[in-house]
Amino acid sequence: MPNEQSLTRHHYSPEAEAAVNRQINMELYSSYLYLSMATYFSRSEVSLPHISKWLKAQSDQEREHALMLIQFQTLRGGKVKFEEIKRPEKCEWESALEAFEMALKVERDTNNALLELHGIGETQRDPHLCAFIEEKYLREQVLSIDEIGRFVAILKRAGKGLGEYIFDTKNFQPSEEAVVNETITELSH
Repeated sequence: MPNEQSLTRHHYSPEAEAAVNRQINMELYSSYLYLSMATYFSRSEVSLPHISKWLKAQSDQEREHALMLIQFQTLRGGKVKFEEIKRPEKCEWESALEAFEMALKVERDTNNALLELHGIGETQRDPHLCAFIEEKYLREQVLSIDEIGRFVAILKRAGKGLGEYIFDTKNFQPSEEAVVNETITELSH
């Protein structure tokens, strides 16, 4: 029974299936990396809690991306192949700038992999794969690259120490308007 072909598989190439599995692994690696960064910045001797919270949210988001790909793979009749998740190359950071530069590299690598996956969908004439990648990933990926790129630019100007502290407190605090809107939303429920 485990070696049987899925009854739901239809116009889903082995190349697309393999590429989706690679993307699942990449998303899980990104989640693992962001979690290691979040843990580092939450340490008492580092104590940049808002950066840590933002990185933890990124970790959760990357894991959610992997789960959506797993669901897509299953829906299309593919088999999910869980591979070893590579350990992050670094778990200690010289600065927030260094960590965000790594995050920017990972987001760019992920974007390239998603574009490659989309290209496989085009080559294999798989509009379902192309639409899934376009709708669920590509725009969000560009927005992430932009946001992290802006953080890198700010951190380059701010510097270590007090600059990182100010970056942590100013860039991740909700605006007054956001707090008011959140309060109104909570009260209306």
